[in-house]
Order: sequence, then structure tokens, then C-alpha cells
Amino acid sequence: MYRAVTLKVLRAGIPPDDRKAIGGLLRETHVALRREGGVTRVLLDGHDVTEEIRSREVTRSVSIVSRHRAVREAMVREQRRMGAEGGIVLEGRDIGTVVFPDADVKFFMIAGIESRARRRAQELRTKGAEPDLDGLMKEIRERDSLDSTRKESPLRKADDAIEIDTSDMTIEEQVRTVVDRVRRIAEGRA
Repeated sequence: MYRAVTLKVLRAGIPPDDRKAIGGLLRETHVALRREGGVTRVLLDGHDVTEEIRSREVTRSVSIVSRHRAVREAMVREQRRMGAEGGIVLEGRDIGTVVFPDADVKFFMIAGIESRARRRAQELRTKGAEPDLDGLMKEIRERDSLDSTRKESPLRKADDAIEIDTSDMTIEEQVRTVVDRVRRIAEGRA
């Protein structure tokens, strides 16, 4: 969702640090998520931008755009609206601490910088790019630093979150680990 807002900011030619202009842009911005064939599609003002939000430009700017209070407040409102019915799984850098601090189960997924950069490089290769691993690691460190030190909703682990290091795990292993933990928790409550 933050990437979609960032994409709109970039398309509008607004500098990512222009808080006032971004606040104005939000009034005419609608971000939605839609499940389609087992995949979550991201809609920006009714248009599918699922692929565009993963561009290098968006990745470089998303931490700057998302640190603005107006952006955070708008997206948190929308995330809470989506979760009002319950029974959802959301991921994000402040979901367990700000958006849903009372969630039934919270996971804090971590991975080493090199593992994260390799995963991002693989994703970019599938799109025909030839990424620089060192450059990707630098970008990841910078984004983590910006997100961890921002005033509004900083990236941090919720006290009651279960931490899982995914550095050496496949996606399938990550899913299995999370599902197994949720099952054990549910069985313990039954």
C-alpha cells in the first residue's frame, strides 16, 4: 500500500520529502488490495499496479514517502478497515505494533542483508534486470535505517511477536513454519 502511494507521488513528479504536496495528493488517492487467482493484486485509483510498485525507483523512495504522518494515518485507517472483519493476514513494518497491536498472532520475520539482497536480485532477474548485489545490500540497509529511525510508526518488533529468521529458508519452509506455529497456538487455546 505504501509502495502504491509512492508510485503515485513519483508519477505526479512530487519530491518524496514534500509532506504538504503528498498530503494533498492523498485526498485523491485510493489504494485497494484484491485477491485474484491466489495472488494479491494492488490497485491504485482502480488500476492494477502490482508490478510497477516493485520498481527500483519505488523501492528507493518508499521509506521517505511512508515516513510522513498523513501517509501513515491514511494507510493505517485503510488497513484497519480491511481487518475489521478479522480472519486476515497482513504484512508490513508496523502491522503488529501500530495497525493491529492486539492481533491474535504476530510474527517478526528477519533475514540477513545478504539473503534479502539475493532474494531481491532473483526477483529482479525474473523481470529481465541485471541487479548489483552490493548495491541492493546498500539500499536494504538504508531502507532499514530510515524505517527504524522514523518518528511515525518506526520499524520494530512487537514485544509479543514470534521472531523467525528466514535467512536460510525457502518460501515453502517459511509458510510451513508460520502455519505450524499458528496451529500449535490455536490448539493450546482450544
